[in-house]
This record gives sequence, structure tokens and C-alpha cells, in this order.
Amino acid sequence: MSIRATVACVIEHNGRFLMVEEQRGGPSTVFNQPAGHIEPGEGPIAAILREVTEETSWRVRLTGYLGLYVFITPEGLTFHSHGFIAEPTEFMNTLLDPDILATHWLSSDDIKALDDQQRLRSPLVRARISAAREKRIYPLSVIHENTANQ
Repeated sequence: MSIRATVACVIEHNGRFLMVEEQRGGPSTVFNQPAGHIEPGEGPIAAILREVTEETSWRVRLTGYLGLYVFITPEGLTFHSHGFIAEPTEFMNTLLDPDILATHWLSSDDIKALDDQQRLRSPLVRARISAAREKRIYPLSVIHENTANQ
């Protein structure tokens, strides 16, 4: 069995959080932070910057690291998800990743209501927001990325 390495980003602006809406095959759409898999040859920082742009059409400035979240699904899949926090810097108005139906700026109450309806993609969505709100943030320098080209 392999571990899936992923990234996700809490992006807050004026008390609202940037969320993506996806169709995952159930009766309702689900909501998540911009997130995705780390691709071969990529580190977590490059991956999250790419995923945010692909899924939201926003460029962001990373402001901190929320930590490594380990999540095991009911089916037994293991995810190691790197959580980041960022602020939006530029909306580029590009096409979104085809898996994304829409993006939304949602309040904490909106997100809680979605959670009550079981429409958050995973329990990590609220965990990452809580960490960001409680300022449980690490400097980006805790991530050491080295490639063969460095």
C-alpha cells in the first residue's frame, strides 16, 4: 500500500475562506480547500502554489505551514497532507481545473453548515481552519526541499 502525499491551503480574506466545490460522485457536491497531490519531482511548496492556481485561478503568498495531517480513510487509504496558510495576491481569471465546479468565499458559519450537512470533503477541512484561526502556524522554513539540481 502506498501513502498519498497531498497539500491543502487555508486562504482567508476579510473573514471568508476560499473554498472549491467538487462533484465526487455522491448525491451532493462537496467543499474543500484548494488541495491536491504532490507530483513527481515536486515539493510541497511548489505543489500547493500550483494547486491553488489550477483550482481557484488565484495567486497567493504563502504565510505559514499548518503542519502534516495524517488521515486514514474508512477504506484504509493513508494520506499525508501538508497544510498551508496563504493570502490572495492576484486573481488571474483563468480556466479552473475540470474537477472544480466553482470557487466560493465562505464564512466560518457557512463552512460549519456544510459540515453539518456532511458536505466537506474530509474532516481535515475544519481542522486546518481551526489551526489557522488559533495561530498554530509554523514558519515555511521548517520545510527543507532539496532536488538533484540544487
